[in-house]
Amino acid sequence: MKRKRMHGKKRSPFSKQNLSPQAAADKAERDLAYANSAIGKKHRRESQQKHRDNPGNDHLDYDHTTNSFVTPHANRGGFGKGTKP
Repeated sequence: MKRKRMHGKKRSPFSKQNLSPQAAADKAERDLAYANSAIGKKHRRESQQKHRDNPGNDHLDYDHTTNSFVTPHANRGGFGKGTKP
């Protein structure tokens, strides 16, 4: 996936979070470790299958909590419960 350029510079995926370079690198490492874990692979497989079965929902995210398609905005932060257990 190509990153979009903004004023001739590559845009970081963490640009909205205002993280320091060290914090962004640490977060990227954690995110990659989660994505490649068993649960991350299961979620990715499930999401891709649901999108193949429902091609009209390509603009929506598959939410594993509600088992439905929701907007990307609604699929952040655990529906008001936060992301921490």
